[in-house]
Amino acid sequence: MATGASRGGKAGPQGEDAIAQRVPPDPLARQTRPRPALRMLAERLPLWRRPGYLIRRLHQIHYALFFEECAAFGITPVQYGLLTILSTNPESDQVTLANALGIDRTNVADVLRRLEQGGLIIRRRSAEDRRMVLARLTPEGEELVEQMHPSMARAQERLLSALSEGERDAFLAMLMRLLEANNRYGRAPLRARRGDGL
Repeated sequence: MATGASRGGKAGPQGEDAIAQRVPPDPLARQTRPRPALRMLAERLPLWRRPGYLIRRLHQIHYALFFEECAAFGITPVQYGLLTILSTNPESDQVTLANALGIDRTNVADVLRRLEQGGLIIRRRSAEDRRMVLARLTPEGEELVEQMHPSMARAQERLLSALSEGERDAFLAMLMRLLEANNRYGRAPLRARRGDGL
């Protein structure tokens, strides 16, 4: 006579086989071909034809080149950009710096704090508006901007080295057109002037 457990299929070899049959196979364990529709979409616009992907890769390369050339200074590209702005626009407030760099004010505050801790900038309250904090370079900050400039310039030169002089001008002009046309979509819309030395 079969037991209640075996009648219910919950015990014994036959019950285990039934449970195993109800478990779906692991999809990662199957060797399948890509779906034709997905293959067609990838072929229609592959990664290497997507501007966003290429810009991100180029940005990664720029960071690598910058850190390779400027390793001795311990300064990031964003920090150097902020120092560059202050070198020509002393007594800038946090909002002005955020707009010039195209990053949000919280990030600017963090960058300013790190630069101040490093003795490269000083901050003070505005005499006209006590809510506004103004920043300027210290003598050490001015010296750093000057000393770093050749290394930073080499990183930019290496980034563009595959292009001719005319191609570089055209490439930069097209980048500016794309930035200006899509500026409103940025997390912190860029308001820097072209002459700000960014």
